[in-house]
Parts: sequence; structure tokens; C-alpha cells
Amino acid sequence: MVTTTRPPAPPPCTVTYRISGQWPGGFQGGITIKNTSGAAINGWTLRWSFNDGQTVQQMWNASPSQRGAAVSAANVHYTATIAPQGEVSVGFLGSMRDRNTAPASFALNGTACKTG
Repeated sequence: MVTTTRPPAPPPCTVTYRISGQWPGGFQGGITIKNTSGAAINGWTLRWSFNDGQTVQQMWNASPSQRGAAVSAANVHYTATIAPQGEVSVGFLGSMRDRNTAPASFALNGTACKTG
């Protein structure tokens, strides 16, 4: 009997996280979700966790929810579909304490994304 193993499939997405502005107690962040698969994504939720007590105060191009450190951003009607090799950008205003470390990982519809 011959056993073959396949390398794991690459993540179907890449997430880029950026801080575009920061001030005492607050910041503006942005996330770009790129669909790296060959199929459209129809409906999505992106999840991540903050490490330093940050909270999302306002978001555009997605609908946020947060429980403790765990954040979810769900598509709105005009961002629901991400074409193959296409991308969606989400922006938000957040509050912070002393530190503002970027999230370490992201999951799109329950599947880990590559961070870039």
C-alpha cells in the first residue's frame, strides 16, 4: 500500500491590517480582505482578536460586533461578494489604552487567512 500526502491547501484569503492614524486613546484602522481562491465568496464574516484592550467604535463597509477581545466584521449588502482575486476594504475607528498591537491572525468564514 502506498500512502501519499498532499501539502495543505493554501488559505483562500489574505488579510492586510493597517493603522492609518493614532492619537491618545484612539486610532483609525483598515483591513483589506483579498480572495485568493478561484471562486467568489458570497457572504462573509471576518474574525480576529485584539490583544491590548482595543475596541471598535465605528466601522464602514462591514457590520461590527465585539465581545471582549473577539471582534467580528460581517459584510454589508454592497460588500457581500468578493470576486476571485478581488478584494474588499473595511475601515474602522477604535479606542485603545497604552498599546495598540496588531491582531496576530484572522479567519474568514471560519478559515484562517494568510496575513500580509
